[in-house]
Amino acid sequence: MTRATKADPEPQPVLGRRERKKAATRKALADTALELFLERGFDQVKVAEIAEAADTALTTLFAHFPGGKEALILADGGEREASLTAAVRERPEGRSVLDALHDFLAGRGPFDPDPTPEERRKTDLVVSTPALRAYARSLWTGCEEVLARVIAEETGRDASDLSLRVLARFVLEVPDLAGLEPDPRQALDTAFAHLRQGWPDV
Repeated sequence: MTRATKADPEPQPVLGRRERKKAATRKALADTALELFLERGFDQVKVAEIAEAADTALTTLFAHFPGGKEALILADGGEREASLTAAVRERPEGRSVLDALHDFLAGRGPFDPDPTPEERRKTDLVVSTPALRAYARSLWTGCEEVLARVIAEETGRDASDLSLRVLARFVLEVPDLAGLEPDPRQALDTAFAHLRQGWPDV
């Protein structure tokens, strides 16, 4: 499929006062939750304790993170859907869909070769906490329909093609499977090598 040359990205809009305040509140809650989880363990911390430590009402916490404790660390599926879609649609000229998805995952979580100290701590917490791993997996697999649709659009296929839905499911299981291996990056590369064999034209 022929791809047009990408235009320069548009500048991001400047956040207003209300949006900045909301973003600051979300960050304070997430940072507080991470510190408490690392100090005492995920299962030993109650949501009310996080709100109190962040000097925020419990209702405010749930307004920002309706998914509860897990969402304080992993947010929700919206960010993943948007990022996956962008990774495929905005890939460089000549780059395959599978290569673009590999590149995208290679910069996240346990596959990131150069994470910030905060990201490393967060990744270690997720990998070592069954509830967080399960939540992260549900966020990824919840993107199946969106990913299958964008792959179909970019390859000129029918979105109802079972083969593409199977591919989307396999891709979205990779973070959970490969992320727990002793060498996550090598496991990621191996997983995508197998996917390329099954879908050489994607």
